Amino acid sequence: MRIKNKIMAPVMAGLMLTFTFFSCVDEIKFGNAFLEKAPGGQQTKDTVFNSVKYTEQFLNGIYSLQYYGLPFHNETPKNGGAYPNSTYIGKFEVLSDCWQNQWTECALSKVYYAGKHSAAYRDQREEKFEYLKSNVWEAVRAGWLLIENIDGVPGLEETDKKRMIAEAKCLIATRYFDMFRHYGGLPIIEASFSGLDAGYNQPRASVEETVDFIIRLLDEAKVDLPWAYTGADLQNKAGRWTKAGAIGMKCRVWNFAASPLFNDDEPYYPGTTSLAVWYGGYKPELWDNCLKACQEFFTENAAGGYELEQAVGTRPEDYRLAFRKAYVTQASKEMIHSTRVTTGVGSKYNWWAWQNDDINRITYNPTQEYVEMFPWADGMPFDWDKTAAEGRLDEMFVKGTIASGVALTRDPRLYETAIVNGLPKQLDWSTGNMAGTSYELWKGGTDAKQHPVDGNGKYTAGYANHKFYMGTDYKNQYAHWPYLRLPEIYLIYAEALVKTGGSLTEAISYVDRIRNRVNLKGLVECNPDKNLTMDKDALMGEILRERVCELGMEDVRFFDMIRYKMKDRFEMPLHGLWIKRLNSLGQVVETPWYGGDRADGVAQPTRFEYEKFEFRNRRYWWDNGFDPKWYLSPFPAAEINKGYGLEQNPGW
Repeated sequence: MRIKNKIMAPVMAGLMLTFTFFSCVDEIKFGNAFLEKAPGGQQTKDTVFNSVKYTEQFLNGIYSLQYYGLPFHNETPKNGGAYPNSTYIGKFEVLSDCWQNQWTECALSKVYYAGKHSAAYRDQREEKFEYLKSNVWEAVRAGWLLIENIDGVPGLEETDKKRMIAEAKCLIATRYFDMFRHYGGLPIIEASFSGLDAGYNQPRASVEETVDFIIRLLDEAKVDLPWAYTGADLQNKAGRWTKAGAIGMKCRVWNFAASPLFNDDEPYYPGTTSLAVWYGGYKPELWDNCLKACQEFFTENAAGGYELEQAVGTRPEDYRLAFRKAYVTQASKEMIHSTRVTTGVGSKYNWWAWQNDDINRITYNPTQEYVEMFPWADGMPFDWDKTAAEGRLDEMFVKGTIASGVALTRDPRLYETAIVNGLPKQLDWSTGNMAGTSYELWKGGTDAKQHPVDGNGKYTAGYANHKFYMGTDYKNQYAHWPYLRLPEIYLIYAEALVKTGGSLTEAISYVDRIRNRVNLKGLVECNPDKNLTMDKDALMGEILRERVCELGMEDVRFFDMIRYKMKDRFEMPLHGLWIKRLNSLGQVVETPWYGGDRADGVAQPTRFEYEKFEFRNRRYWWDNGFDPKWYLSPFPAAEINKGYGLEQNPGW
């Protein structure tokens, strides 16, 4: 007998929905263990779905299985926690051109940078988003269990039942999308799995079928959800799926599906004909679908609900604070959906994984290429050669000193994204005032403890990651992951307008709304050499640059490079910045100032020598070319061999 559209959670280690008194679901396996035991006895389901309270707890447990984008576990995945949350795996943004991981034992540098990844992986640290261990199938199965059993919950109001079903559908849909962007077409699961069947066949769906399935769930869910939670409701409902979240996710799904990775005249991998990784040709209606989803979002939002956080004050640090509050605070006016975790290491943001300067596995070094994407504080593009010729390289991060006052000279978002030389270490959450000592990232400075070329520490690129770190400012704060923010919808809409032949002027206006929030002038004014109102390619370049400046470390850049098949960017060697301190005579001084010769009355250094250097931890494709098979992950060969219809991605 063949079973279709039934959940078959691969090597599932329970649902990880453990209440304090029982576990809802038993283990279920593929292969020879398939018929060992049905998941969840009848008594367990009767217990859970015989109480409104327990049913709500069950739904809350599914929320705990959402994607959370920050690695924080000092463990391998087999010892607890979802696969992407292990610091030994790392964030896949370090495969983009904007961050470099210098720690050679991190999976993404040890395996991917070395070009060693294969479908035969068995080690716990070899895949960036593991097909079996990322809590996707657990969440999908749990969602269908709730949907199938909720009618029997006594005392549950009809409106609450519809809301909970809608939330479960959003959870299933988004977990599918989380995996879709790594693997392409997936097996479509439309019910929970009994575990009592004699055989099964679950073929892999096409890209089109997978996308249509996700969109259908989101469309079904949106009608029974509130647009947004505000006021007192926000305190209790923050993190719940909403109608805005469902429609916003439609924008994101169509944006990814309509992009050239899947939607092109030729498949990304030469010679393949598989519709599991390609639409079979270019379909302009996919961009139309993306545009319509964005228009639906903004029509609904016109009545209120989400808006960009705005600065209180006109100083660069005021705009920086507005941006910080936008992406990190749970009460942010532009946070459409966020996820959070509660684990053995606590639910507040005091996790050593992002706070300990000396842990090499968190060396997400911003690259020189990335830092140069951020414009000057007025919005004009930063140009290294022009700045050097004008003798202004010493002003490319800050001007002034602690004593005289430090002025920010670049896009305020840079200072939330990267730790740069001379930046004060604290930003007051109420006033925006900067305080404390400044980062010393020159060779021999207080923070640059290792040689930038040979070292592998946090500051050895001349920069360090600041996004979600923020020095000591964020310790003991409740942490969440900004799964979907309003600026992303603005930028998706701008992109869809370009791709559908819409008004480029209107597209520019949506980009400029984001730039205005941090006091940057408009795109057209700042790029007089580019005919942005007529040149679609030039405007798309600016949109993609703006996406990574606004949404850095929020899982955007890597997937932008994937969906646009940026082979040239993957093959481009990346650089750090070697900074040397100069004294008043122009001589190199390799000592700290704070905790050093400051005590002797020496003024804070403001003169430096700069040299770009190639990272020593080289990526395989810098020297050997980028094989297009890397655009999607391989399914584990052992799973393919189980014979239930999973088709391997091309090239693997």
